[in-house]
Amino acid sequence: MRFIFSCFADYGDPLIDPAVASYPDGLLQRLAAVGVNGVWVHTVLRTLAKDPAFPEFGEGCEKRLEGLRTLVARGKKYGIDVYLYLNEPRAMHRSFFDARPERAAMRGVDAAADTARLCTSHPEVRRWMSDALASVFAQVPGLGGVFTITASENPTSCASHRQQGRCERCKSRPYAEIIAEVNATVAQGVARGNPAAKTIVWDWGWDDAQAGEIIARLPKNCWFQSVSEWALPIERGGVKSAVGEYAISAVGPGPRATRHWALARQAGLKTCAKVQVAATWEFSAVPYLPALDLAAEHARNLAASGVNGLMLSWSLGCYPSPNLEVFQAFSTGDTDIGTVLDRVAERRYGAAAAPCVRQAWTAFSEGFREYPYHITTLYKGPQHMGPANPLYLQPTGYAATMVGLPYDDLKAWRAIYPADVWIGQMEKVRAGFERGSALWEQAVAQTAGAARAEAAREAGLYRAIGLHFASCANQARFVAARDRLSAAESDAARAAILAEMRAAVNAELACAKALLPLARADARIGYESSNHYFYIPQDLLEKVLGCRRILAELDSLRERGQPK
Repeated sequence: MRFIFSCFADYGDPLIDPAVASYPDGLLQRLAAVGVNGVWVHTVLRTLAKDPAFPEFGEGCEKRLEGLRTLVARGKKYGIDVYLYLNEPRAMHRSFFDARPERAAMRGVDAAADTARLCTSHPEVRRWMSDALASVFAQVPGLGGVFTITASENPTSCASHRQQGRCERCKSRPYAEIIAEVNATVAQGVARGNPAAKTIVWDWGWDDAQAGEIIARLPKNCWFQSVSEWALPIERGGVKSAVGEYAISAVGPGPRATRHWALARQAGLKTCAKVQVAATWEFSAVPYLPALDLAAEHARNLAASGVNGLMLSWSLGCYPSPNLEVFQAFSTGDTDIGTVLDRVAERRYGAAAAPCVRQAWTAFSEGFREYPYHITTLYKGPQHMGPANPLYLQPTGYAATMVGLPYDDLKAWRAIYPADVWIGQMEKVRAGFERGSALWEQAVAQTAGAARAEAAREAGLYRAIGLHFASCANQARFVAARDRLSAAESDAARAAILAEMRAAVNAELACAKALLPLARADARIGYESSNHYFYIPQDLLEKVLGCRRILAELDSLRERGQPK
């Protein structure tokens, strides 16, 4: 089992679109060609089925089910199954519980914004979940299955955030019992609708100390899934930490997944590894990272670990890339990294170019191994916007937003790393991609025909990656210097800092100007599925103007010899 999210899907309600344009035939065909046999879509259970006890549920479900049938039929043409993401039961507004007297007993722990949880210790809530799933799977023959997250950011059961002690029905029940019961209810409903469909239980957010007890309680027809690289110890720039998730730079599996898979096998369950094969919150503004040595190492390790399936991406999606082709090879019996990478390089670019292609992939991989990984950097850093992120001569005071606007929040960008270490690690990543891009240009010269056109197109993509990491270092140097300026105690110190700021702005101006033609030529650059465009070419033009303005203001400050 190798299932994945589209690289350009609508995340919220994709099935309401009658054409289900998130998964067109061309994409499914290309995914199937690189070994993908499943895709997943986000759903909310109460939008998929009607229920007489809950007349508010099911509005528009006929359209969504028809969209789901369309997608299932389309996928079957290419040997691809469809899986639903379940994060259930979703919290309801308090008016829902007030609408009928019998619902008061179903109300669980309060959640945010005038909502409360549907308490899964109440049998009517579990009855609804099971019946709804049975209905969906009966009405959509051939639907592949579901995967669950039962302890996500969204409050679901009273135990999902370990709040069961605040609920009268749940407070006397063990955490593990409630979490397992929710998953068992899902599995029961799925099996009632289609006994051949899979229920994949993901341990994301679980209390690790109780994972063994939860796993032991799961129905034997469930699959168990864990993030491969979670808890993997790493050291970058002399700073020791551990991986959370979304890591391509750190090759799993880590100790958490290994331990949980072993428990699952002891319980008689099949196992699945969640990985990011191509795009990652480490850097997501291109459709895939050409760190093929890292991909091959992870794929080989997972094949050796004996997992039965792979979830190949979260909502970042995954382009039909060589990374997927590498994972396909190790999923179907290959064991040697060099042999696999040689074959993929030669098949895509020809025998003459393959040696240079391999060297470029290695350079990219070696550079990316140096990435200053921390989950806060992944979410708050400037790497996704890169040269499109404005420079600010005055501190904004704004906090970076999650995989959104990084502003000038250097403290959040660098997370646990000292500023100079973080900058140094970003420079190492940049250097790896610059080396790889130079090697890639040699590879392009040794290709011909369609392979040459494809290699030339990818060359722009790879140069763009290097410019993003150069920009991270530039921006951090500028902010760090700017923040020291007001504390400078002499004219010489101020002049040195202004010179440092000016050098960073000039470097950033060069990055923006270099990225502009690449972004104009390739609409994949700057785009990520769940955010859509981090930037468009117009933003890079604005960055050029902004840098020129700041250079003029720095000249004025230098002439006056004092900070503004």
